[in-house]
This record gives sequence, structure tokens and C-alpha cells, in this order.
Amino acid sequence: MTTAHHALTAQASDAAIDTACRLLRLPTMRAQAADTIARAEREGLSYAGFLAELLMAECEDRDRRRAERRIRAAHFPREKSLREFDYRVNPNVDPAVIHNLATCEWIAKGYPLCLIGDSGTGKSHLLIALGTAAAMAGYRVRYTTAAALVNELVEAADDKQLGKTIARYGRVDLLEIDELGYLELDRRGAEMLFQVLTEREEKSSIAIASNEAFTGWSRTFTDPRLCAAIVDRLTFNATLIETGTESYRLARSKARAEQKGRQ
Repeated sequence: MTTAHHALTAQASDAAIDTACRLLRLPTMRAQAADTIARAEREGLSYAGFLAELLMAECEDRDRRRAERRIRAAHFPREKSLREFDYRVNPNVDPAVIHNLATCEWIAKGYPLCLIGDSGTGKSHLLIALGTAAAMAGYRVRYTTAAALVNELVEAADDKQLGKTIARYGRVDLLEIDELGYLELDRRGAEMLFQVLTEREEKSSIAIASNEAFTGWSRTFTDPRLCAAIVDRLTFNATLIETGTESYRLARSKARAEQKGRQ
């Protein structure tokens, strides 16, 4: 039994491709089909070469869209990239260490990262930028501030949803907690935060940024034993980066002003 093949007109072929791409949910192939067909005819591409180009374009665009969804799901407060970080302005930060962290090997191993330094020294920039790099590499990331996380946990506990909330934070590959140490936490809030850290211990990575050295965390976590346990959770196998005391933002602003003055 043979199957009849009917030659399609150019217009019918275009319509068939468009319809098939819609049904198969191939938006990039649908968008690029006409241009790729024209180029294939112009450059004499083989059928295999033509098909490979369309399929690769679809795959690359799907990877890009998935990365964009992971970045949105992370809830970063603003866009930051590692390319934008000026190591000349803050020589306390070693570029080699940051480049190594950008490989995400520490996330694959479930290791922690601690960024410690005064306000304005680039901690949040690095935290967001490394989180963005992780999301682009395929990891599930969630960014939050310490205050927002504790408030969410308290509300969840009041609604008898604490277990579900802690489990949700336990499922992401990288949890980033910014502004840890800015506010004093009561015992209830500190204990809930400790539960989140325990849920992730030695399984999934956590990264924190704090304006307080660990010796000053007793002002945030007023129970000495709980404070010691939290520091232990965050420092075991951790990469520790001290961003210093001089404002990175102020230094960058001065550098830009000087550059404009020379122009």
C-alpha cells in the first residue's frame, strides 16, 4: 500500500507549516521558517541543514525562555549582572573567587555562601548577580530579605501553613537571604528561620548577605545557643567573602563623575 504525496503550492506549504508549528507549539520555528527557507534556497542548504537550523533555533529560544521564567520566579528586586561589578572600585572582592562561584559548582554540592560587609559595599549586587547566573544555568533560585522571609513564616504559622511554606523554601536549589543582621528578630521568628536553614542543611545551597560580622549576630539572634546553631549551619563548607567597609556605590559614583569630568 502506497501513500499518495500531493505537491503543495508555496502558499499552501506556508500555511501548513504555520498550522503545524501552532499545533506543535513551536513558536520560534514558526517565526523563523520563512526567512530560513529563503536563506536555504539562496545558499543551497541541504534538507538536513535547513531542518537542523530551525530545530536549533527552537531549542535555543526555549532555553532562553526557561531561563527568563526561572529569573522571574526568583523574585529579584532589580537586575544585576556580574559583568557590571567593578572590581577596581572594591578590591576586597577577588574576581577569581566570583568567577569560580559563577560556575555554580558550589550549588551542585549544596554549599553555602556568606557575603559580609558594610552597607553599600556590593553584597546585594553580587548576591543578585550570582543568583541570576544560577537561574540561567538551570537552577531554581529564590531571593528574599530576612525580614520578608520571617514575616512570611510568621503569617504561615498563624494560618497553620508553616510546614508547607518551609517545604517550599526547601525545594529550591539556591535560597538567597539578603539583609540578614539589619533587624533584631524575636525568638519565634529566629526559630522559624532556623527551621528553614535546617530543612536545607547539607542538601541545597543557601547564600546570605549581612552587614554584621558573625560576632555581631547576637544582636539579631538574641538567644546565644540559637545564634551559634544558625552560624554553624551557614558556615559549614561555606565560601566567605568580606566586601569591606567602604561604600561600593559611592566609589562607583565618584569614578563615573571623574570619568565624565575628563571627557
